[in-house]
Amino acid sequence: MIVLRTEQVRKYFGEVRAVDGVNLSLEKGVLTSVVGPNGAGKTTLINLLSGLLAPDSGRIFFLDRDVTRLPPNKRTRLGIGRCFQLVSLYEGLTAFDNIRIPVISAHGAAPNVISPLDGNEPITKRTEEILGTFGLLEKKNTVAKDLPHGDKKILDIAVAYSLNPTLLLLDEPTSGVSTFEKTRVMQLIRDLIKSKGITALVVEHDMDVVYSYSDKIIVLHQGSILAEGSPKDVMENPQVAKVFLGVEK
Repeated sequence: MIVLRTEQVRKYFGEVRAVDGVNLSLEKGVLTSVVGPNGAGKTTLINLLSGLLAPDSGRIFFLDRDVTRLPPNKRTRLGIGRCFQLVSLYEGLTAFDNIRIPVISAHGAAPNVISPLDGNEPITKRTEEILGTFGLLEKKNTVAKDLPHGDKKILDIAVAYSLNPTLLLLDEPTSGVSTFEKTRVMQLIRDLIKSKGITALVVEHDMDVVYSYSDKIIVLHQGSILAEGSPKDVMENPQVAKVFLGVEK
């Protein structure tokens, strides 16, 4: 099942062809990583898919619905979740309330009405379930700004997951964390995808992480797809070796 696909999507900034005629498809339950040199168009692509940018031309389909011109909030309601490279949390609220706010939204209640919902058992139960899924239940009363960076990254992903996404767009989920924390973050994402059937597109620069956890890799170069396929196929691709390593195979 194809969850998201694009048709000849382009985005130019003056003379810079940030995304140049990209055709891609994301399958249900598959973790796809997007890699490429700096300036390849990775973040621009994810911004187009999430609705932060509108393409100059081409179309984007989510579950066979044309979402090319839909704003981010409407895409979120349809099931597209997004995490940014820089963690975006309510730093002064606890881990519990950072999750409870999107859970309230997912239940159709006003997101700023928190206190009257303190005794709302379904919302509390769902919030604690999500914290448990992400290994943060014991830290539910910790204020977000006091969490270690790795936990902040995981809480940020948990917030996106709280809105019941079909597709998760993750921009550098392991940036700024230790090698141990990278393994923890990526294993959690991997387990979530496999257990919940969620589709994920991950923009990542750490090639060890990419090769270890991806089902599929897309290599961008100068705004276009240079190669795509399994980690093994991409690793052995001579064009990829030339772009990344400057060597001929």
